[in-house]
Amino acid sequence: MSKKAPFLSDLSLPAIAAPMFLISGPRLVIECCKQGIVGTFPALNQRTSEGFEEWLIAINTELNQWEEATGKKAAPFGVNLIVHPTNPRLEADLRLCVKHQVPLIITSLGAVKQVVDAVHSYGGLVFHDVIKKRHAQKAAQAGVDGLILVAAGAGGHAGTINPMTLVAETQQFFDRTIVLSGCISTGRDIASAMQMGADLAYMGTRFINVEESLAPQEYQQMIVDAGASDVTYTAAVSGVHANFLTASLKAAGISEEDLKKDHKIDFGKELDTEAKAWKTIWSAGQGSALIQDTPSVSSLVQQLKMEFKQAVEEQSRLLQRYPR
Repeated sequence: MSKKAPFLSDLSLPAIAAPMFLISGPRLVIECCKQGIVGTFPALNQRTSEGFEEWLIAINTELNQWEEATGKKAAPFGVNLIVHPTNPRLEADLRLCVKHQVPLIITSLGAVKQVVDAVHSYGGLVFHDVIKKRHAQKAAQAGVDGLILVAAGAGGHAGTINPMTLVAETQQFFDRTIVLSGCISTGRDIASAMQMGADLAYMGTRFINVEESLAPQEYQQMIVDAGASDVTYTAAVSGVHANFLTASLKAAGISEEDLKKDHKIDFGKELDTEAKAWKTIWSAGQGSALIQDTPSVSSLVQQLKMEFKQAVEEQSRLLQRYPR
């Protein structure tokens, strides 16, 4: 019996639109699911648990109505929960996820067996994001159903390990669903992730630049203008290393010396909380180098599917060139 996520065969493309702080909302999630890829959002994108539940109801209602009207099956959606003592809403938000039977829970900053058990109680799945082998092993021991490997160059709190090594190393001890994150912007990138051994591609930065995103136009334009070298990996913003658009760091007045520090710097009252900082200082991965537009989710997924198919077909032709 396969230990992989059962929904893999129901997708139109092996991809997850990653949950992005202040960026992912119901409209983005719903459109992704209608197009056959997993749509997700962070619970904390709603300021209260009451508001979070309203989003869950809205997503479930619209997807159910769409399935009834079209006779098609929507892809599952997911919610990102921060499993850390600094998140006072964890218990309340988890209860709501159980109440509304959220298909996929993505945990960050802690893989806790109690959370896994709660989600498993209604048949949900838990994927946990990691940046190194030690974190992956701990999450596996907690019983998670999938590991999201956040490799070098990813947006947000990225790791520094090459994706090929990270996938291969994880496969040695984990036989469940493997999701790869980091610089995945095209259908060819998705195919490459599959070639490395991942089951799904995790796409964040690419989905900042869609019409359904909550990102301001200035943010999206900065991604269009950015190359791989216009992304800076620094701990200055939150105390944990993450990738940010260099132009937004400079706009916030952060010096080159500050960017080299291994701790959060003092921004003063204007940006005294991490939420305020991330709203002003914009995160993105090195995959922004390949993003030149801001299409609708529908148009983007169709483009990704075409690129994915072309890449797989090109790979299959290599067997004719190298038959032995």
